[in-house]
Amino acid sequence: MATSPNWTREELILAFNLYLKLPFGKMHKGNEEVKKLAAILGRRTPDSVAMRLANFTSVDPYHQQRGVKGMDGGRKQVEPIWNEFINNQEELVFESEHILAEYQHKTIEEVYPEIIFDLKDLKGEVKIRAVKTRVNQSVFRQMILKTYENRCAISGIDLPELLVASHIIPWAENEHERLNPENGLCLSNLYDRAYEKGLICIDVNYKVLLSKRLKAESSKEFYQQFFGRYEHQPILAPKVYQPKKEFLEYRLQQFRF
Repeated sequence: MATSPNWTREELILAFNLYLKLPFGKMHKGNEEVKKLAAILGRRTPDSVAMRLANFTSVDPYHQQRGVKGMDGGRKQVEPIWNEFINNQEELVFESEHILAEYQHKTIEEVYPEIIFDLKDLKGEVKIRAVKTRVNQSVFRQMILKTYENRCAISGIDLPELLVASHIIPWAENEHERLNPENGLCLSNLYDRAYEKGLICIDVNYKVLLSKRLKAESSKEFYQQFFGRYEHQPILAPKVYQPKKEFLEYRLQQFRF
């Protein structure tokens, strides 16, 4: 019986790309996304792709802390990819999207026309950085929406078209945590904007806080309908990758009660 060839670095990176986007518990051979990646790779079965995803679970510190062991038989193969991600998240995520596009005989621009259509006039390094940022933010959104099961953490709205991946520590303020799912909240556009502008906040107990500025509008009809009803109520926290409390504390320090 012939043995399967060793996984290449590119194949492992593509498996890792899928690992970032799939909910825990859906990384099995019957999942359509697993089947799709197997077809893209060509020489891998859905079962072998699922095994690589389980290998990544075994090196993910978040799942290790939860006592989830995954499958550590292929640990030595996936660990270098995980370490690359830890040391340079943005570079590896963008590289993974670039490789995925190439395997589908497409360009990044063809895969992401809706998010980089307005960058066509940029040139050279400026364009490369801008494209990388847009693509990585899109991947982060996919990660956060799957973590929160496509629901706004405050209102429960479950239309993906209305949902945003909000950073707890803003993108510009901590480069190392930009793609950390524990630094994200899934919010509808309204609450994302309110969070960004400091009108609302989430405390370390995952409860919603309202600012003085917002409470000054308490006599208006919109206040109780969209904000007052949620004050001190817990958010719909995900089962995995809950918001990191030190990140929430960082944001709280800048909040005006």
